[in-house]
Amino acid sequence: MSIALRHGLKTLLLLAAWPGAAQVPLFTAPLDDPAIQYQSGELRDAVSSLQQRIDRGEARLEFSPKYGYLEAVLQQLHVPVSSQGLVFSKTSFQVKRISPERPRAIYFNDNVYVGFVQHGDVEVSAVDPEKGVIFYTLAQRRVEKPKFVRRKECLECHVTVNTMKVPGSLVRSVFPDSTGEPRLEAGSFLTDHNSPLNQRWGGWYVTGTHGDERHMGNVVAKSQRYPERLDREAGANVTDLKGRVNTTPYLSPHSDVVALMVLEHQTRMHTLITRVGYEARLAMKNQKSPEETTRQVASLVEALLRYLLFADEAPLRDPVQGTSNFRAEFEARGPPDRQGRSLRQMDLTRRMFQYPCSFLIYSEAFDALPAAAKELLYRRLWEVLSGADQNRQFAGLSAADRQAVLEILVDTKPGLPDYFRAGQDVAALGRQ
Repeated sequence: MSIALRHGLKTLLLLAAWPGAAQVPLFTAPLDDPAIQYQSGELRDAVSSLQQRIDRGEARLEFSPKYGYLEAVLQQLHVPVSSQGLVFSKTSFQVKRISPERPRAIYFNDNVYVGFVQHGDVEVSAVDPEKGVIFYTLAQRRVEKPKFVRRKECLECHVTVNTMKVPGSLVRSVFPDSTGEPRLEAGSFLTDHNSPLNQRWGGWYVTGTHGDERHMGNVVAKSQRYPERLDREAGANVTDLKGRVNTTPYLSPHSDVVALMVLEHQTRMHTLITRVGYEARLAMKNQKSPEETTRQVASLVEALLRYLLFADEAPLRDPVQGTSNFRAEFEARGPPDRQGRSLRQMDLTRRMFQYPCSFLIYSEAFDALPAAAKELLYRRLWEVLSGADQNRQFAGLSAADRQAVLEILVDTKPGLPDYFRAGQDVAALGRQ
């Protein structure tokens, strides 16, 4: 079976993998529409900007015998090595080079994802603020001016129901056999922060502790007849991958559980932002009024709001702790408010973050949302944080949570509507 056909089959079998997909109306992404121009319009992602600097001689990628361009790409795109996750399921277009013995390494920051396969091309994807994720590869050959090549064939798996029909990234959990091939007849999961730990990281190496909770990582299906019967105990609370896989060909010996959790959260968040942006731009192109545009995107904005505020987050039953410096480096990026609080501060005892509002509210993609959609989102965010909206769907947000998030945003989020600041004290009094 060809790689393309195999990936097409996997996509079909994963169509219903994300429960939230049923809550959002889907459409066929018009990537060539003048309002979107995904295929032909000017790009504003980090990789295209780096390529322009390389072409002008303002940036240079150093080639190393061991890693090729990987280290230079991470440095130029400001992607931390501590974010490394190792995935051994054959779920990349370089499937022939991936196995439990030779996993694919994934590194990321807020808007860039870098994949490294031994003896393969460097895979890079970056979030364009308006178009969504743009996909590239970089050949591992020493040349004077390396070229990132845009790979539109990646859309075969990255514009599906799982990405809400817009170009996006995703994290999948499968039941892998001893070669890393997903046993899709056993099922699979598209994971984010709403997923319970027992559905996560099938086909991934995972380093870190998580108490009595069990995930799907670090093990393969040993039974041909019952691949879903993973030995989860054997993969639990692994802090060192020695004896499981040789990590010397990689930049780090870790596949940090905390980094994997953040990766899951932000891939879905970017997809939601992109989908809202697509809908709003299409509505404006069709000359709909701001009121009509708002009505068209209302359900999508509500889905984005719920995800932004972790309204459906799967609770942690036991504390989670990683093995690398990822958490410290991630939290240090802030920005902090006047009390030193930040949306990047992690909890990891009962939930992922101490203050339940996504750090991607600071992203360029969030800021690039069309005005009608962003104004509605801000208004709804204010209603929830101020306590004006006491709907049960946000019951997981305590009064203290709402007040803290509101205060942090007022101090740290540029472009926040004035009514957030004007009404801050009123909201606090209402909770007394």
